[in-house]
Amino acid sequence: MRQWWSVFDLAGKEDAISVMEREAAEPGYWDDHQSAQQKMQQLGRLKDTVTLWRGLESGSQNLIELTELALVENDSSLQEQLEAEFEALAKVLAKEEINLTLSGAYDDRSAIVSIHAGAGGTDAQDWAEMLLQMYCQWAETGKRPLEVMDLSYGEEAGLRSATLEVGGPHAFGYLAAERGVHRLVRLSPYDPNNLRQTSFAQVEVLPTSDDDPEVEIRSEDIKMDTFRSSGPGGQNVQKVASAVRLTHIPTGIVVSCQNERSQHQNREYAIRILKARLLARQADEKAKHTAGLRGERKAAEWGSQIRSYVLHPYKSVKDHRTNLQSTNPEAVLNGAIDEFIEAYLMTKVGE
Repeated sequence: MRQWWSVFDLAGKEDAISVMEREAAEPGYWDDHQSAQQKMQQLGRLKDTVTLWRGLESGSQNLIELTELALVENDSSLQEQLEAEFEALAKVLAKEEINLTLSGAYDDRSAIVSIHAGAGGTDAQDWAEMLLQMYCQWAETGKRPLEVMDLSYGEEAGLRSATLEVGGPHAFGYLAAERGVHRLVRLSPYDPNNLRQTSFAQVEVLPTSDDDPEVEIRSEDIKMDTFRSSGPGGQNVQKVASAVRLTHIPTGIVVSCQNERSQHQNREYAIRILKARLLARQADEKAKHTAGLRGERKAAEWGSQIRSYVLHPYKSVKDHRTNLQSTNPEAVLNGAIDEFIEAYLMTKVGE
């Protein structure tokens, strides 16, 4: 047992934690705030790793002792307890097996998720809003930090686009599995004849820049425009021009934010999104022959979807990359997407 656990070098990690904690207590540690912040994040990740595997070590030892006791006493209640503890430990191990696939350079960062309505008119805009709610519910269920950074409303209903930031462990690593085109088939609530409608939405996922030294934005490289934000139906909801549009002059990247009443807050969100897009652009340039961080961007229309959600004439959600299928689209649209994410991540092992 001891020899098996040593593969993870937990003792070495515990020594590193002690060294880093001593350094953090020294005067002047925070003089270089950015460096200190990065070290503290690394320290937090090390502590989480050690806590997890020490907990698994303790749990497995308890299982061995409980098994020996159950065999000796032949007590049915002990057997039930053994089964329950084994299932709990197996779930933790299965989850960690998924986490071990997340070894990309940015997998442990927060994720910026952008949803864009595609082909399908008002139904597609409504579909974009449904996807926003799905990801918000996924984050809330997992107790992940969540910020809605931008909402652009449709003329009649739904959203033209939405942008949110999701935090928590390996947020980008998990949500990167969601990038691509999502297709919805249902009876249209916006068609007077209630005909079946197919709608599309594009999901883009980027890692946050986390004050990455690779990403530098000079003030002279940014052009800022302001405008009044709009609400549902295209109505202007504010008399003050608090919405912000930033143009990065060297690259031509344009980012807008209008979700907050404060122009300052909208500008801060726009800067964060712009940094994430610049980071993705730099990564794409370093790996032109691969899909890069974004994956291959496809038009939001027929034949390019990664997942289909069918509400009529039958109920089904199917991921076209893994062929995983669910007959409970209501649960999926309420945020139960872990099995789809995990199935996709397991197909990437070894690539």
